[in-house]
Amino acid sequence: MPARNRIKQYIENGYYHIYNRGVEKRNIFQEDQDYGVFLSYLKEYLSPKNKEELISKLQDANTTYKEKDKILKILRMNNFNEEITLIAYSLMPNHFHFFIKQTNPLSIDKFMQSLATRYTMYFNRKYKRVGFLCQGSYKASLIETEEQFIYLSKYIHKQAVIHQGLTLRGKNQYPSSYPEYIGLRNSKWIHPEEILSYFSKVRQNLSYEAFVNEQDDLSIIQEKILEESI
Repeated sequence: MPARNRIKQYIENGYYHIYNRGVEKRNIFQEDQDYGVFLSYLKEYLSPKNKEELISKLQDANTTYKEKDKILKILRMNNFNEEITLIAYSLMPNHFHFFIKQTNPLSIDKFMQSLATRYTMYFNRKYKRVGFLCQGSYKASLIETEEQFIYLSKYIHKQAVIHQGLTLRGKNQYPSSYPEYIGLRNSKWIHPEEILSYFSKVRQNLSYEAFVNEQDDLSIIQEKILEESI
């Protein structure tokens, strides 16, 4: 019988835990540049694209050929700003986690295929390899309860430090959206608002940071979100 998260249940305005890992559990991020490139693709896909402004600049006689070429590439590039809301993420050397909301049943599949294809092309070109980078198709788990909704971001953010033994404010942690959740960074393409509405902004013991820093085991959190281990 197939694992439950391989059977994707796509619904309109659904919330999902999306994750995948490298072939044979190999690293899909080998150095800081790889993390940076992957995140730059996420930002481009999820940031608003002002088509009118881009077309206006394209038609401007003062725009150089190099600038026009860049604008044309941006206009042709897929954009999922109106289809995908990225609530939380974490990237580890051999796998990644996303917490996503989609507006229609086809959004996530289009988004993940585009992201995977683009990043695999970058990675294979850089490291002179061929073939698939990740282990089969990504996994997608539909979030169906309030408990799953609240605990999923905690699980994702704890993943960012689980292999390093640092605090979640540590500088050497793996890339994640946790800084957006505790006010250390403001990225308009990441949306922590719904999760943060459950927590206090003035009482530290009831804050999101206190919630994530609780000393509970990842396996316990997995049970709350009904997830398989990656």
